[in-house]
Amino acid sequence: MKKKINKEITALVMCIAVFYSAAAQITYPIVDTGVTEFYSANTVISEPHIGDAFYGQDATYTGSQPSYTDHGDGTITDNVTGLMWEKDMGEKITYDASFSKAEQSHLGGYSDWRVPTIKELYSLIQFTGQVKGATSNKLFIDTNYFNQSLGNTNIGEREIDAQIWSSTKYVGVTMRGDATVFGVNFIDGRIKGYPTVKKRTHSKNTMYFRMVRGNTNYGKNNFIDHGDGTVSDYATGLMWQKADDGKGRDWEASLVYSENLELAGYTDWRLPNAKELQSIVDYSRSPQTTNSPAIDPVFITSEIKDPEGNSGHYPFFWTSTTHLDGVNPTSGAVYIAFGEGQGRMRNQLMDVHGAGCQRSDPKSGNKNQYPKYFGPQGDVRYVYNYVRSVRTIKM
Repeated sequence: MKKKINKEITALVMCIAVFYSAAAQITYPIVDTGVTEFYSANTVISEPHIGDAFYGQDATYTGSQPSYTDHGDGTITDNVTGLMWEKDMGEKITYDASFSKAEQSHLGGYSDWRVPTIKELYSLIQFTGQVKGATSNKLFIDTNYFNQSLGNTNIGEREIDAQIWSSTKYVGVTMRGDATVFGVNFIDGRIKGYPTVKKRTHSKNTMYFRMVRGNTNYGKNNFIDHGDGTVSDYATGLMWQKADDGKGRDWEASLVYSENLELAGYTDWRLPNAKELQSIVDYSRSPQTTNSPAIDPVFITSEIKDPEGNSGHYPFFWTSTTHLDGVNPTSGAVYIAFGEGQGRMRNQLMDVHGAGCQRSDPKSGNKNQYPKYFGPQGDVRYVYNYVRSVRTIKM
């Protein structure tokens, strides 16, 4: 009996040791969005306190603040992620050419440059940027360290036509069968899928590209299902709500839901910011290829019908991050699409951005009037989006 008890104690101690060891090894640190201002559904406000309307938004919680070192040789180190970046991107090039450039580069004396994954590239985004339609007001990247061009309006481009390639191919297709690669637009603050070939001219598409090196574990999750409705990612140090509750809410109600959530004995849940929520996208999955949302199957995600009543689709999920865009720049907030990023073009509903894209919706509106369609690609706007709450693992 004594030996049995000792074995059980030993096993428990080992489990605790593994838990603390895993939690201590954060290989995928999330850089904060940089947001310090507070917003209501349509304006800047003073800092709300617990119990106030709009408490729990991005600026309420301070994560690992952006920190960079310029080495003076064309390279920039992100002191949070451990990734080293190319300071200046040069001219637009094709997707294939970006790989050739990285393989042949010896920038800064290093020969291990690569094309960044979408998660590596997104680590650089800052939601202190602002855009108005196709016109840039302030870039969504730290221009004290990184050179970021605008689209060339002299040749008919828009200012927002300055997207950056990642190495992450969409496992599905967009539009009418386009092979697609995910990229980040630091002019308008979004992730979407971009075709590798221009259909009209049958020529290869060209975009900007920024090389990266170091921390090859960045972007790789380490999920543990605790069996109590929570999932921890020990790579990021975040604990997640395993299943959404199957309800769509506007942005303010989503903040309230997460702040009031009691789950698995924890009460410090919150609505994740944009970069936290994007960290759990699984870009190897999509409704088209795996009949699932773009998230690890350890999570449970509600299924919805699209605006035309077709089943097999998945909701957009709110973040706590305001996206400064448009005539009333404080009226929209960031969402992540774990299902298809649908839009209506030429009177046809299709996947225009890819599962795993990051867009934004109005924070509020008449529920009976949605979904609607917006912009040149007819983005579906649900407004009443879903929630997956998060908390920081505390040691």
